[in-house]
Amino acid sequence: MPLDAVYLSALLTELRPQLVGARVDKVQQPERDKLLLSMRGGGGKGKLLLAAGVGSARLHFTDRAYENPASPPMFCMLLRKHLTGARLAEIIQPPMERVARLEFDTYNELGEPGRKALILELLGRYTNLILLDGEGRIVDALRRIDEEQNPSRRILPGLRYHPPEIQGNQSPLACTRADQTTLLSAASSDTRLDNWLLDTYLGLSPLICRELTNRTFGQTDARLGEASPAQVEAFQDSLQAFFNDLRNETWAPYALQDAAAPVDFSYTPIHQYGDQYTLTQGESFSSLLDGFYETRDQVERKRQQAGNLIKTVTNLRDRTARKLETQRQELTAAGDRDKHREQGDLIQANLHTMKRGESTLRAQNFYDPEGGEVEIPLDPRKTPQQNAAAYYKRYTKAKNAELHLADQITRATEELAYLESVLASIDRAETAGDIAQIRQELIDVGLLRQGSGKKQKPPPARPLEFESPTGFTICAGKNNVQNDQLSFKAANRGDLWFHAQKLHGSHVVIETGGREPDDETIEAAAQIAAWYSKGREAGKVPVDYTLVKHVKKPSGGKPGAANYVNFKTIYVTPDEARINRLKK
Repeated sequence: MPLDAVYLSALLTELRPQLVGARVDKVQQPERDKLLLSMRGGGGKGKLLLAAGVGSARLHFTDRAYENPASPPMFCMLLRKHLTGARLAEIIQPPMERVARLEFDTYNELGEPGRKALILELLGRYTNLILLDGEGRIVDALRRIDEEQNPSRRILPGLRYHPPEIQGNQSPLACTRADQTTLLSAASSDTRLDNWLLDTYLGLSPLICRELTNRTFGQTDARLGEASPAQVEAFQDSLQAFFNDLRNETWAPYALQDAAAPVDFSYTPIHQYGDQYTLTQGESFSSLLDGFYETRDQVERKRQQAGNLIKTVTNLRDRTARKLETQRQELTAAGDRDKHREQGDLIQANLHTMKRGESTLRAQNFYDPEGGEVEIPLDPRKTPQQNAAAYYKRYTKAKNAELHLADQITRATEELAYLESVLASIDRAETAGDIAQIRQELIDVGLLRQGSGKKQKPPPARPLEFESPTGFTICAGKNNVQNDQLSFKAANRGDLWFHAQKLHGSHVVIETGGREPDDETIEAAAQIAAWYSKGREAGKVPVDYTLVKHVKKPSGGKPGAANYVNFKTIYVTPDEARINRLKK
């Protein structure tokens, strides 16, 4: 959800003891809509991120390392001039508004004290960062807004700053039970109560309005006319309890998450989704925001990078498949080579009857057991001897082609299987770093070109790790390079190795440490191998397993290729929830 006014209140209440009194040590602008203030002194030190992106506006401390542009933007240079060395005096939030005003004590070039304000407005498409001088005039803004963009409010250097227009809604902090009854009685009977809350009270997001409705009615879309008097009474009791919590600052950071990524965050427990998402409580409002957006950004980067890489690898696969089909057709044609040799022999045997300029030779076919006649096309421009030589040449060419085609088909078949395994690896990738590793793998095997300029290889990543209920560590490679590393370098000969049968997927290893894995551990490892394979959605999946010492790398094989013997097969149905519980 967007960071609403109540969450902002909770966040600023948390940040004030750490920030007020701290000085700005450094100003950076790593991205178009992100500002980093390195703060020192006061309640500690850290990097304060102020983000003014539409849909991701926020402020919080961050431990994330951002890469700065080679040349700092003009707005960054301006802030460095005015704020470097300034002391943060106070942080102000207009009641129930999505605005944070950071007031700084500064000194001008003559050493005279003054005030500057940096305002973060979290206002949807008008989200902005605005620097004010001591008289309340705009020095500059991240986004200049002229009359054409917003006729009612211009944000331009030199103009006096006017706060955003306050909505005419009721503040939850000042709403009494009597006010609530009056407001509710004025609503029409077909009004959805979550919409009524959104339209009536300041600072409440759609998520919170749905949650408040759900707490009383067990659903988010309840209508006023469908509620009994007792339910309306309970609804009002619930609202007053919630408003009292806001007045008393009884709040805590909560995050909603599915298996892949964070979904939402709040300052109160969210139960409207049932078991669809996992609800967790964070250590602080600031760290929850930092983790939420970092993970969300990683997922988005992974999605974009994966989409581009899938397109590239799919094109390579389709091209290889077409080439393989052509080679197979050529091999079939090369299988008729003996016919060319026989035709040459028949011309050679009938040279005494032939003359130059003939286009056909009709002769007894001594290769036919029944002794029938055969017609052989001739090139009338050539002599009989030259026609015979041409057929012998076709025979030799077809014979040589068959030898080369067999080798080419073998290599193309291996490359096609490899590209299919790469697509499976992309499907299993969990982060942008995993995608970068797969791209580097394709560069290393020569299927992609290294981009121009000096490029750093992505750092090596560890395979996925799990722990069985009886304490065995289970590892699974996330891509072909990791599969090779796990199976042929990291694993011990006595460890147990798993792979989905005849399917592209992860190499999975139980680290036995000299112990005999129990049946539950073997089944868990097999489920992991099935889940991280192309058979994930196929129901029961056959998984082969054997000792690592029976797994060999084929000579010249592509990354991820393996041959194995002396294996057993177990059939499992992968259970995602169980696998997630086992993941370290």
